[in-house]
Amino acid sequence: MMKKIMKKVSKLFLPTVLGLFLFSTVASAHVTVVPKTSTTGAWETYTVKVPVEKDAPTTKVTIKAPTGVEIKSYQPVPGWKYSDEKDANGIIKSFTFEATGEGILPGQFQQFTFVGKNPENATKAAWDAFQYYKDGSVVEWTKEEGADTPHSITDIVAGTATDGHDDKDKTETKKEEAKTEVAKTTATDKSNSLPMILSIVAVVLSLIALVIVFRKK
Repeated sequence: MMKKIMKKVSKLFLPTVLGLFLFSTVASAHVTVVPKTSTTGAWETYTVKVPVEKDAPTTKVTIKAPTGVEIKSYQPVPGWKYSDEKDANGIIKSFTFEATGEGILPGQFQQFTFVGKNPENATKAAWDAFQYYKDGSVVEWTKEEGADTPHSITDIVAGTATDGHDDKDKTETKKEEAKTEVAKTTATDKSNSLPMILSIVAVVLSLIALVIVFRKK
């Protein structure tokens, strides 16, 4: 009786677990850009993660810059070359990482890092991405959230005064902290050396007393 119950449970349970596993695997294999949240006006370091979902290597990835986000620089990746497309004002509209070798192989992923300056107003920055495979196919990650091929979104929210990357204020704060630390260290050194000084004085006085006693004798 117990064996029959276990068989029925396994028939119902295993397909469900496998289905959930496959769904989570597919869902996590999207092209994504992090961080998911940033602040207005900030110089943010973004990272795009590109996994391979097919049996063919990925050889090229193109990212469209969201409206208001200015792409400033990128981190070189061995085996890949960088190029960009700019508008009439010199603002980067899109940028591409293209493999100079075999690319991203099946079962692998690659990360590309770049710096962008966020817009001054709060918005949702949509990162449209185009993933090119060696077999000639292209996956367009340009749809809304919940779709099969959604674009990644960064929620750019209003930042506080401390989010403005005021390097001068940070430098002054560090200087003050350093001065305080030096003062503490000096005070500690003095307090630690006092017992030793008193001990030396006591030894010297004892020697003087012994000399005086021997002279009297």
